[in-house]
Amino acid sequence: MLSNLQLDFDKKHIWHPYTSLINPLPVYAVKSAKGVYLELEDGRQLIDGMSSWWAAIHGYNHPVLNTAIQEQLTKMAHVMFGGITHEAAILLCQKLVDITPNGLDRVFLCDSGSISVEVAIKMAFQYWHSLGKTKKTKLLTIRKGYHGDTFGAMSVCDPVGGMHHLFSSILPKHFFIDEPISKFGAALDPIDEQHLEQVFEKHHEEIAAFILEPIVQGAGGMRFYSAAFLQKAKALCTQYNILFIFDEIATGFGRTGKLFAANHAELSPDILCLGKALTGGMMTMAATLCTKEVAHTICKGEAGVFMHGPTFMANPLACSVSLASINLLLSYDWEVLIRQIEQTLSEELSPLNDYSIVKEVRILGAIGVVECHQSINVATIQKFFVEQGVWIRPFRNLIYIMPPYITPTSVLRQVCTAIKKSLIIDKHFLI
Repeated sequence: MLSNLQLDFDKKHIWHPYTSLINPLPVYAVKSAKGVYLELEDGRQLIDGMSSWWAAIHGYNHPVLNTAIQEQLTKMAHVMFGGITHEAAILLCQKLVDITPNGLDRVFLCDSGSISVEVAIKMAFQYWHSLGKTKKTKLLTIRKGYHGDTFGAMSVCDPVGGMHHLFSSILPKHFFIDEPISKFGAALDPIDEQHLEQVFEKHHEEIAAFILEPIVQGAGGMRFYSAAFLQKAKALCTQYNILFIFDEIATGFGRTGKLFAANHAELSPDILCLGKALTGGMMTMAATLCTKEVAHTICKGEAGVFMHGPTFMANPLACSVSLASINLLLSYDWEVLIRQIEQTLSEELSPLNDYSIVKEVRILGAIGVVECHQSINVATIQKFFVEQGVWIRPFRNLIYIMPPYITPTSVLRQVCTAIKKSLIIDKHFLI
């Protein structure tokens, strides 16, 4: 049991994500986790509706994933990847090449999702440098996007409403177009088509790559949009000789109902970023995949190599558990599970569209979003959720859940019920 002294130290000295050290949000001490439950130090059990920020798709303390780490640990926990290789890395990369969209057959293993984006951006710039196209020093992206907290990734996050606008005078300036208005499942809206065509025609000589989160914009607003937008963007990238980067850190490994969000549009990007669920939420790891064309062009350039090499690249523990997580996902009928989750979320949350305080409810795959008209008091509503026995972490005006795929329907309904209660009973949760 954590002492009050330890908790006081945490409050005064330890930074938590997007939290003030002067007036910190409350934290809840977790003692253990198993299945879809978090056990607090005081013994309360919370249903995890967040999958540890999209990552723990198989829940917690899964014996298959635990065994993968334990068996690898008896061989080696880590070894440098410079000049050395190992079976876990090879098997993982083979699997990634097999399951990702066609043509992505060169793999760079890295530390985290944000670094995966950094790697992708660097790949794009180095690709054009190798071809002598020195004017291609800008990126194109869409507003309301989020790609991570490191500086390259921050530069393509939403420049106004995003979490990084404070750094706008420091970050490189790139090109932004309005977020897509074409709804998921619908045709391409002419306005979106016009925005795409205009920016490509005007700036194609400067643009190295178009980077976006396919189908689902995550932390930038939890918005879903049409696969037709991706198809049009892909055609323009091909026409104007621009690389296409998909950030699937949040959407990869089944979350949207397809193994990868790119599959909704039946196309392949030139570069693909993966993370979060890659290890099943067990460890930090990510990957950046690219085509042979991108990789060979980079390596034929002035440097002769790709200029990146993390210390913990291809960590054997992380590689082993990633492979185990992917194989576990593919071993069961995950598509059926995702459809069941989607159906339950739709049944439980869609009626909230009738609430005056709700702007819109959005459901896709194992993602449920309730967007309110007003911002939410996170500390107050989270306390309420804990009292209801669920773990949900809202932000801004969004109450959203991404449950582990193994969540039973009856348990998922409990999570949805807590959301409904928060909006019916306690409107003071809204700011």
